[in-house]
Amino acid sequence: MRISQEELADRAGLHRTYIADIERGARNPSLKSIEKIAKALQLSIAALFSPSNGPGATQVANLPYDGGNELVDILLVVNDRNDAELVVSAFKRAHLGNRVHWVRDGAEALAFVFGTGAYAYRRLENRPNVVLLDLNLPKVDGMEVLRRIKSDERTSMIPVVILTVSNHDRDMTGSRRLGADAYIVKPVDFHRFSQVTPHLNFSWMLLKPVATGMQGADGRKRSDERN
Repeated sequence: MRISQEELADRAGLHRTYIADIERGARNPSLKSIEKIAKALQLSIAALFSPSNGPGATQVANLPYDGGNELVDILLVVNDRNDAELVVSAFKRAHLGNRVHWVRDGAEALAFVFGTGAYAYRRLENRPNVVLLDLNLPKVDGMEVLRRIKSDERTSMIPVVILTVSNHDRDMTGSRRLGADAYIVKPVDFHRFSQVTPHLNFSWMLLKPVATGMQGADGRKRSDERN
């Protein structure tokens, strides 16, 4: 990820020597330190230990970090881990290359978007390109998250897609009034997500990277693909 030990230590609130010891295998980090490091790297703990970091390996976290720009294309805000893993699994099957960051509650979602608290190192201009938002969240509910994002002129243009249990969810009227841009019925899959993207105010693309020279099922080499 090309992040210096000093920067990682500062983000995680740990001593630089502690980070150095972990990196060279001289120290076993505590569970609390692992959580801090994962959050500092914008990774889930599972992704932090995952060996799948190659091209197209979408995780519940960032894809390979791009030199410090702190960009995240998709902010996924759901409390249920199974829902999050279904979304990421669907994106992975579709070889979606956009970076995804998952948070479990409304308070963390707001901190991420506005660059406060544990995410104070994030620059506000590096806001996510789209927010996938469940309304049933702990700490701060999804309606309040939506209201805060859409009522602030700095973030009001971020497309917010509401994750709903059905097309007749009673919360859809309220969220539409607050400025929700689109709705997806859970479970979220790539097909449903790709259907709503043309209706959003995007300055980004859905990326589908394929390693150069990778062979397809027919045995022929495929070139890089982007949609």
